[in-house]
Amino acid sequence: MFANVCKGWAWRACKPTPFKFMIRFEVVSTDGKARVGKLITSHGEVETPTFLPVGTQASVKAVSPEDLRDVGCQMVLGSTYHLYLRPGADVIEKMGGLGKFMSWNGPTFTDSGGFQVFSLGFGIEHQVGKIFRTGEEGLVLGNLGDSGNSGNLGELVVRTKLCKIEEEGPTFQSHLDGTTHFFPPEKSVEAQVAIGADFIVALDELTSPLHDFDYTKVSMERTHRWASRSLKELKRLKALKQEHNQQQEMFGVIQGGPFEDLRVESAKTINGMDFFGICVGGALISRERMIEILDWIYPHLDPEKPRHLLGIGTVPEIFLGVARGMDQFDAVVPTRLARMGHVLYKLRSERGEVRRTQENIAKVYNPERFAFDINKAVFRDDPYQIDESCPCYTCQSYSRAYLHHLFRSRELLVYRLLSIHNLQFMMDLMGQIREAITEKRFEKLKEDWVQ
Repeated sequence: MFANVCKGWAWRACKPTPFKFMIRFEVVSTDGKARVGKLITSHGEVETPTFLPVGTQASVKAVSPEDLRDVGCQMVLGSTYHLYLRPGADVIEKMGGLGKFMSWNGPTFTDSGGFQVFSLGFGIEHQVGKIFRTGEEGLVLGNLGDSGNSGNLGELVVRTKLCKIEEEGPTFQSHLDGTTHFFPPEKSVEAQVAIGADFIVALDELTSPLHDFDYTKVSMERTHRWASRSLKELKRLKALKQEHNQQQEMFGVIQGGPFEDLRVESAKTINGMDFFGICVGGALISRERMIEILDWIYPHLDPEKPRHLLGIGTVPEIFLGVARGMDQFDAVVPTRLARMGHVLYKLRSERGEVRRTQENIAKVYNPERFAFDINKAVFRDDPYQIDESCPCYTCQSYSRAYLHHLFRSRELLVYRLLSIHNLQFMMDLMGQIREAITEKRFEKLKEDWVQ
């Protein structure tokens, strides 16, 4: 009997402790404020600066996960708002999480749903987006709450056709069926944990350029309280799911609109919380104001935390963001442009020359977008590839004339082919940026791309 007791004791003592993987971020090299880093997750490593294609509904439009791997995509972003409504976070959890659900074996990132609540509410009603370019149209204050506490700015709420934002959380109407949903920070975190992305985001309130200082301050302070509640809920859910060894880390969001003192206050507050990473959010009004905001907050960011510039993905803005210490970018821009027939392209070499194969492109090129329109008649009988130096499947296989024909015929194949090329363009751009930072020539590369 003694032997049996000892045998049982020995077995317990020798039972291996489950290995707990830790997500981490390392800065590998710097060039001024620009930096190369490495995000290490249980689903693979991500080299930064990096661009995340947006898979709004667990799918990057028109392309497959295999296409994403082929172009060198490292991480995909999913929309919590859309996935929560359809198919439901519970369905994705049952299917093994976002990666398994969409057959993507790399790291994943989900937003909080805050931007969609804004864009499908105030944004729709007032035609305001991430970058606001239509000029000042007057300031709009949120309406006072029903409490009658008109002297208490904490009661200030936004009321629109599709959403209402109050202290406890936003209430919105689904764009799918009009049903009403209360979506407080705790519910956003619960949905993201169920969706199972490697990186999730604390719920924030995105303000409009049409909001004045007073409302923006109220909103920012509410975002900070929501940030604290989001962290608390993630900690609670991690404790409940500890036996599953679920690895997820959270980013907090800096808000504060176009006001320097608010942005600095928000940067200090969010950076001081126990977030793994930092997001820069808000409608940025213009490229010039985006630059100012990033310059304001840079001194207050922890250099050991990754930084994500939410919803930004054009070539000039990526260079401007990287130059100010940003590590991650996301946008629907490459695939949306592809579905419009706009092909991402760098027309001129470092010497400024236009090759013979580029003459048709030069006739219709948009230097601001770094793109040309394949729908233009000049490509009707153009035998060249989009870009002979591009390694993507589209450029290696098809002529501009064929792609022009497909787009004119509205053949569905063209959306995939142009999306593949545009995503390859973005991945190659980020690779060039990382290489230039490592070799201490980022400014030279930036000048070559963005005059």
